[in-house]
Amino acid sequence: MIELLEEDKAGETAKIVYDDIKNSLGIIPNIFKAMAAVDPRWLELNWYRSKQIMFEKGPLDRKTRELIAYAVSVINGCKYCSQAHEKMALRQKATPQELNHAKQIIELMASLNTIEKTFPDLPCEN
Repeated sequence: MIELLEEDKAGETAKIVYDDIKNSLGIIPNIFKAMAAVDPRWLELNWYRSKQIMFEKGPLDRKTRELIAYAVSVINGCKYCSQAHEKMALRQKATPQELNHAKQIIELMASLNTIEKTFPDLPCEN
């Protein structure tokens, strides 16, 4: 059974992090509530790491970051994360056509990666 630490039950550490998450996302996703229920310090570590990589200024724009997160989540078979990052990509102005193209790329690369595994030690061109 999965335990979620709801906002009204949050201690000091979780409350501070929950406020920051809510300020950034408008909601507190269940994945963060689940982490907080296990250990609020684990929530803190993962939220600030996620915030730095996904939200703070960097060389990739937010839409690109969300599309990458979506692709990795699909490949890893994470239904929750796939749905979350698909929604976030749409909020970042990704079009349905871009998401559909991402799905084609994901399927193509998964297929080619599987084929490559049948050729152990296949050298990559320089």
